[in-house]
Amino acid sequence: MFYWLMKYVIAGPILRGIFRPWVVGLENIPAEGAVILASNHLSFIDSIFLPLEVDRHVSFLAKSDYFTRRGLKGWATKAFMNATGQLPIDRSGGKASEASLNTGLAVLARGEILGIYPEGTRSPDGKLYRGRTGVARMILEAGVPVVPVAMVDTAEIMPIGKRLPKIGRIGIIVGEPLDFSRFEGMEGDRFILRSVTDEIMYELQRLGAQEYMDVYASTVKEKRASLSQ
Repeated sequence: MFYWLMKYVIAGPILRGIFRPWVVGLENIPAEGAVILASNHLSFIDSIFLPLEVDRHVSFLAKSDYFTRRGLKGWATKAFMNATGQLPIDRSGGKASEASLNTGLAVLARGEILGIYPEGTRSPDGKLYRGRTGVARMILEAGVPVVPVAMVDTAEIMPIGKRLPKIGRIGIIVGEPLDFSRFEGMEGDRFILRSVTDEIMYELQRLGAQEYMDVYASTVKEKRASLSQ
């Protein structure tokens, strides 16, 4: 209930009035049934504006740090994440990755929309980075279509490290659904997972016209952090 209040009564109308988002291809999102929205990730506000423009409920997988921070700010952040339909996941790998996969599969099993960022983290510089194969495994295990989504100019509105957004317009480009049913039962094949993931990233690059880098965004962030020390 609080999700819909935030979307249509409390925050939604205000955000739409201030940032005037433009959307192309919204009709490509199925009106019912389980589907994955695979999006590029430029800014924290990607997880706000995409669900805001989709008529159906969208659940995003978000890093668990947002749900465990302390103090009043931590409580407010957790409340906001829950209100906007985001689900905590642990990115430490191993059993944590398996738990994250199961969290996403549970959303899809209910016939709902699951939002995923294949890059695994926000782009550090506006470029599009190599996708993680977890999204492909989820697609093949659930047997659902995936819709590519390109967020446009969200990094200019709220860059990494900024607490408050600037005023400006953002865009959302929704591509046509991708069908990977030809790979049914092959979710254990790492080459198939990489092929599916790369096809998704190609579509994201085509939609958003970002420069593509065949390296993980997390690797770039780690290198930059080590150089700054």
